[in-house]
Amino acid sequence: MSIKIAIAEDNARARISIVQKLAQDPTVEVCIEAGNGAELLEKMESQSVDLVLMDIEMPELNGIETTAHIAERYPHCKVIMLTTFDDDEKIFQSILAGASGYLLKDETGTELISFIQQTIAGGAAMSASIALKALNYIRAAEASKPKRPDQQADCHLTPREIELLELLKDGLGYKQIGASLEISEGTVRKHLENIYRKLQVNNKVSAINAAMRNNWIS
Repeated sequence: MSIKIAIAEDNARARISIVQKLAQDPTVEVCIEAGNGAELLEKMESQSVDLVLMDIEMPELNGIETTAHIAERYPHCKVIMLTTFDDDEKIFQSILAGASGYLLKDETGTELISFIQQTIAGGAAMSASIALKALNYIRAAEASKPKRPDQQADCHLTPREIELLELLKDGLGYKQIGASLEISEGTVRKHLENIYRKLQVNNKVSAINAAMRNNWIS
């Protein structure tokens, strides 16, 4: 049984290179090629795929935003970020958006195919250098937490807002959070607006980091 793959990459030469790498395994079938996230989502409406290899920097709709859309619309579909960017923030944002893996573009064809197979089987694909960065990021977040209860900042968030942030940290999309909390997607977004205002941040990554620093979520 073949693994149906979509490739979202705005560089035509890079797309060709990825297709050539995947051609080494006849069980891997490239069904969709797209130059940006918007084009990918449009093509996925008429073509089912098992896994998306996603670039990050793309016009119209970038890879992280597109990954969040896929997590909400096609929860069965896996996403592996395939990019040249290895900075901590993009890794964390990608995982929060719903990515199942994060690879650098210099992976060989054999390695890429192996990572795809592992991800389809339920694993998490990460280049060695990315895995180390992710571990260091977690350690840094843990080290920044208050060491004693008396050092913790007062929490001005409601229990529901704390619960929502926990689900967001676990990588759930807005629709999934709404279903879990039995509220509408619009109500989820309204709670997030209130959280951003209270924490004086403007995105979910900063909100999660602030809550973890203050030991409000684990």
